[in-house]
Amino acid sequence: MSAYVSRKMRSLIESNALCHGPDTRPGLMVNGGGCQGKTETVCEALACFEDEWLTLYAQNPSAVAGTLDLHAPAAYVRTPVKATPIAACQRILDFYGEPHRGMRLEDLIRTVKDAVFDHGTKAIVIDDVTRLKLHREADQDVLDLIRELMGLPATLVLVGVGIPKSGLLRDGRRDPRTGRWIFPPVKDRGRSRNDDAPGQTDRRFDLVDLDRFSYGARDGIAAWTAHLVGLEQQLRLLADCDGMLSGGGMPEYLFGRTDGVIGVLRKLIQEGCRHAIETGAETITAGLLDTITISPADLPGLDPGAGEVPDIPPPPASRKRRKPRNTVFDDRGVPAAGTAG
Repeated sequence: MSAYVSRKMRSLIESNALCHGPDTRPGLMVNGGGCQGKTETVCEALACFEDEWLTLYAQNPSAVAGTLDLHAPAAYVRTPVKATPIAACQRILDFYGEPHRGMRLEDLIRTVKDAVFDHGTKAIVIDDVTRLKLHREADQDVLDLIRELMGLPATLVLVGVGIPKSGLLRDGRRDPRTGRWIFPPVKDRGRSRNDDAPGQTDRRFDLVDLDRFSYGARDGIAAWTAHLVGLEQQLRLLADCDGMLSGGGMPEYLFGRTDGVIGVLRKLIQEGCRHAIETGAETITAGLLDTITISPADLPGLDPGAGEVPDIPPPPASRKRRKPRNTVFDDRGVPAAGTAG
């Protein structure tokens, strides 16, 4: 699934980057659950595009003569937990290293647009966009700001948890045949402060899902095992790591511990490696992982109110030791036959 999202994203960014017309560039929304690898997938695709674009242009092709501009084909920012248009602009300008102290909102917006042009940016990723709660006026203003950025010659990629139900788009359903989201026409435009806001957004953005791993079909099991093999190759334990995570019953065990969520799996393996090193075992086993409990506190930087914290399965309960049978008294406390009263 991450490979599909990467191809979709890179194809759209490259097509928009090579377009020199005045038309508004279509954008992309990447939807998925918390800790499912959305940010990692998007940033990897963004970095690949940046490397290729810098190979084509050793310097900013639109740099102003006599100035030294930093060529930044790709930009990445995160949405503040409590977003305002001023805070959103400051986040973008912080990425470029542009000064913004004491600026008014209109000056900030103008500086953001100038920075995108001056740095030759072709793609802007805004992560955690579902932190915007559209019942708050400030968050609606931030969404208006994002739509204003659509007029720039750059591709907007919005990443979030539960986008179809967040209010950024109209409530839609997923077509099981095509895998695409279908949104019904707007029936009542009088309930929104900006009547055309939902329609403008879902018409200009395509929506793709990044689902968690599944364990119900052969291809899902194969993808999960292949990912575990990739993790094994990155481990630096003294014991032989081949098959440590992907052999025997470990794939099924790890899926049960993480429910196929990448972020939880990564944290579990990290803690397992630490325990393996501290105990001198230098290997990861199911028994070692049984002693580790992952909690939401182990996943910092996530906003529970935006659904970014995933459900974490608890570790398997320790097997209860079988109580030895009393040879003198049976289960009812009555002396067994042949014993003294």
